[in-house]
This record gives sequence, C-alpha cells and structure tokens, in this order.
Amino acid sequence: MIQTPFIAVEGPIGVGKTSLAQAISAHYQFKLLKEIVDENPFLSHFYEDITGWSFQTEMFFLCNRFKQLEDIQDACLSKSKPVVADYHIMKNLIFASRTLSASQHEKYVKIYQILTENMIQPNVVIYLSASLGTLQQRISRRGRAFETLIEEQYLQQINADYEDYIRKFELEHPEIPVLRIDGNQVDFVGKPQDLRNIFSTLDQILYKEKATREFS
Repeated sequence: MIQTPFIAVEGPIGVGKTSLAQAISAHYQFKLLKEIVDENPFLSHFYEDITGWSFQTEMFFLCNRFKQLEDIQDACLSKSKPVVADYHIMKNLIFASRTLSASQHEKYVKIYQILTENMIQPNVVIYLSASLGTLQQRISRRGRAFETLIEEQYLQQINADYEDYIRKFELEHPEIPVLRIDGNQVDFVGKPQDLRNIFSTLDQILYKEKATREFS
C-alpha cells in the first residue's frame, strides 16, 4: 500500500489532464494541484513567436511549478495528505528542449536541476496519450484563444516528445507505477464506466500494489 499518495497526471496539450485530475480529486478527496496556464503573461506572445518568447514562458512555468510543489511537500511528507496534480514537473524539460536555443537550453537545464534536486516526486504517474486529431478536437472544444495559434507541426512534435519522455521515465524510475491511458479509446469525461474503470485500477495501485497499467 502506498502510504501517502501523490499522483501526477501527464500528457500532451489538450489530452484531458485537468479533467482527470479533478475527477480523481473529487472521488478520493485528494488535494488538487493545478498548473498555472492562463496566468502566464507570456503565453499568448509565445504562440505568436515561439523563438522570441520561449525562455520567458518556460521560466515562468518552471518557477511557478517549483513553488507549487514546494508548498505541497510538507502536506504530503509531514501531514500525510494525499495530492493529485495535473502535471509532472518533468514536462518543463519536454517543452524547453523543443523551444529553447542551445545556449538557453543549457542554462535552463542547470536551473531546473538546482530547483528539482530534492523536490518531492509523485509515487504514481498517469500518462494520457492521444492522436493529433483527438488533441486538436479537444483543444478546439475548450476554447482558449491563445491555443488556436498552436501550429500542427509543433503539437505533433510535442506529442512525440511525450512518448519519448514517458518511456525514459519508466526506465529510470521502475519503482513508480505508470498507468497508461489511451485517450482515443477511453472517454473518462463522456463515459462514466470508463472513469470507474480508471478508479478501479487506481485502487489496485494505491491499495493493493498490483494492477493492469494500460487502457486501450
């Protein structure tokens, strides 16, 4: 049994991370940790000019995610309060590697390593994947004006990068269960049974330490 659950939900833009994290929070009565997106003052500029605004955008996200995780560390470790987050801080490296210049990326990685050296790590990761078409549909549906500026090629690259990073994460952290969910097949928003199936599998991971970790 996992003593104090800290679940991180990850996946590419528009895949449904926040919706699933909110559902998990409500079902298990876990504290919900949501990443700051709309509050990033550089984000709209970023999608208009990725090269010109990438460093400011990525640094804002990194600093805010660091502060959020720092704030919940005591809750998880000292007060035994379960948490579900709609991100894993590793996503910073995914986006930074795609958007920053070589010199900026080198500086960024050094800052990232310093900030995350002793940071609390989730003990369960849920990875949501979906095809480019599914992601585009969901991005359009949620209606964020700045996301309409996302180029198809950029979204496709980020999607592929996530696949690479999650495989790397599984190799480097075999002790952390990774629950994979195929967003093309599983509709946890529109189909209550799909969500119940996810909860059932999470129950096994959190409380029985054995589970089927892939949905398709």
